[in-house]
Amino acid sequence: MRSGVRMLRPVILALGLLAVAGCAAKPAHPGVIARAPYGQGRASIPDDHVPAFAQVPYEPFARQEAVAIALREWRLFGQPVDDRAPQDVPPPLPDQKPERWPGLWERVGEYWWTAMWPGMKEARWTGKHNAEGEVFPASEDGNYAWSAAFISYVMRIAGAGARFPYSINHAGYINAALQGGYALRDRRPADYAPKPGDLICWGMRHNVPLTFNDLPTDRPFPGHCDIVVAARPGQLSVVGGNVDDAVTMKHIPTTAEGRLADASGTVLDTRYAWFVVVQVLYDVNALPDSDAPPAAPAS
Repeated sequence: MRSGVRMLRPVILALGLLAVAGCAAKPAHPGVIARAPYGQGRASIPDDHVPAFAQVPYEPFARQEAVAIALREWRLFGQPVDDRAPQDVPPPLPDQKPERWPGLWERVGEYWWTAMWPGMKEARWTGKHNAEGEVFPASEDGNYAWSAAFISYVMRIAGAGARFPYSINHAGYINAALQGGYALRDRRPADYAPKPGDLICWGMRHNVPLTFNDLPTDRPFPGHCDIVVAARPGQLSVVGGNVDDAVTMKHIPTTAEGRLADASGTVLDTRYAWFVVVQVLYDVNALPDSDAPPAAPAS
């Protein structure tokens, strides 16, 4: 499913996001599945979809755990790396979509099942099935974009509990981060250097890139977020779901200080209009050298 990250199909994705956003019962922000005050993440959440080790959780909500989970999923999909500009990537044939391959469509289904709350139709989706278990055409995958479900899955399994606003679209938790009450903070790309475990996001509205000053938005928007898995001088390694219909890594240029934009606010990456960094406030912020992720493949 390319629509979660490719600007080539914003209209289709926007329609899909608006359709599914109505499933939540009057959320505080569009797309947010549930809300609870920050600090209650250690309490069990009434959700049979979530393993006990993530509900309690067994371990503190830690930066290295989220990074390790994202990298595990990337390895499961074959460790793809794609540093091309979106317009340079040709549309894949239906049989070239990993999300529909044996063993991987089920994994996408696990992202939906684990990330969403019980009773939601999205919880029954897979990489190629709708809520009734029917195979949908590959041409309609934009209506089932799973990039936000992937981020929500990583945060659930990492033990975020009630501190993350699990969402069917990225707009849900980007907007909710401004409200407070969650372990999230929206930061300007020129002001904050993303760390491993943070999220970087781009978004579009009426085919125009969003800026930080456009937040909060009053409705979902086509866009995408990746989770940072490594930060090196001048470059981030990030992993995202639904990129080339898989869990894929790409490399993002940064300033010498590690920021996405320079002091004037100009984003260094000419491929994607990154407009917000979602800082995640982990219980354990350090990323010990012994637990650091392996070196990312060259682009």
